[in-house]
Amino acid sequence: MQFVWAFVIGGLICIVGQLMLDVLKLTPAHTMSTLVVVGAILDGLGWYDPFIDFAGAGASVPITSFGNSLVHGALTELKEDGYIGAITGIFDLTSAGISSAIIFSFLAALVVKPRG
Repeated sequence: MQFVWAFVIGGLICIVGQLMLDVLKLTPAHTMSTLVVVGAILDGLGWYDPFIDFAGAGASVPITSFGNSLVHGALTELKEDGYIGAITGIFDLTSAGISSAIIFSFLAALVVKPRG
């Protein structure tokens, strides 16, 4: 049943994103930013961790979990190290994803000829 909920919840998040693109005519950047902010707000309210517990990968894989990771790391470090921890904590949980995006984008740029 865990796989079913992950599929359903992940699919619903993707549907929301697609509707934002198609119906609201938002750009991909606006859509992505909105979903990240929604994930950040849900984590700030303490609702995203129970959401992950319920939906598993359906909540932890989509872009909303990036906002969750940003806020979660900042709040955790804020409690431990004070205000400077809020700044450094943002990169604690997200550094691997950010680094991967940079590295794989660079590799893709070496392989694929960009359109001009």
